[in-house]
Formats: sequence, C-alpha cells, structure tokens
Amino acid sequence: MRHKKSGRKLNRTSSHRKAMFNNMLIALVKYEMIQTTDPKAKELRRFADRLITTAKKDTVAARRNAFAILGDKELVAKLFDDLAKRDEISGRNGGYVRVLKVENRGSDNAPISRVSWVGATIESTEKLRYPAHILENLFEDTAEEEDEG
Repeated sequence: MRHKKSGRKLNRTSSHRKAMFNNMLIALVKYEMIQTTDPKAKELRRFADRLITTAKKDTVAARRNAFAILGDKELVAKLFDDLAKRDEISGRNGGYVRVLKVENRGSDNAPISRVSWVGATIESTEKLRYPAHILENLFEDTAEEEDEG
C-alpha cells in the first residue's frame, strides 16, 4: 500500500528526481519562466511554493536552506530580495506559481506547460531568458521586417 507516499515518480530514481527538480528550481528562479511537461510542472509547483515560503521568512537559517537547494549566492539574493518581496507574491499565503498549458510537443505529443511566478509575463522575463547579443538580433530582425512591410 502507498499510504503517506506523496509525489509523482516520473519513471526516475529518487536521486535523478531530486537533481531534476533542483535544476528546474534554479532555472525558475533565474529565468522566472520555464517550459516543461505537464506532470513535471505540476510537481515542480510543490517545491517552488515551499521555496518561496522559506524566502518570505528572511532569516539566516532560511537563506542557508535556500542556498542548499539553489547553490548560488546571487540566486538566493534574488529569491529573498526580489521575488519574495513582490506585491503579487508577498500578499499571498500560497499559490506563488502559475502553470499554464501551452501545447503538445511535436515529437512525442507530450503536453507542455509554462511555469512562471505569479505576476511574471513573457515580456517582463525576456531580458532574463535571452543574452544581450540574441536580443539585439531579435530586434534587428523585427525592425527589418517592419521596414520591408
């Protein structure tokens, strides 16, 4: 019987699952928006909500716990000083992550979802997700298309 055994296994070993969710949390804090399959996104929600709840305490012990997960001082500082203090997040008692279904993946038709913090939009996270040289090329291409059209 599976009493008190929560969480999806996702056909992975426990160490693989732990590493995968740590990497996904790092990407979510860094880029504020990621795309993944539906079951992974729904499971990631649990870990992300716990991380923000820890960040809202803003104690030394909470920072150390977050550092144990994220492994980067800059990401911990962003989590505590920026994300946890946003109006959309600080005024809530849970539900800090939004999971939106996007489409099905072309290769295997797996349902893909976009995971983001509440209040984050595609436009507000564009500078985080793309390096500067790619953003310049994106804007040059759109400017050329507008000039031609």
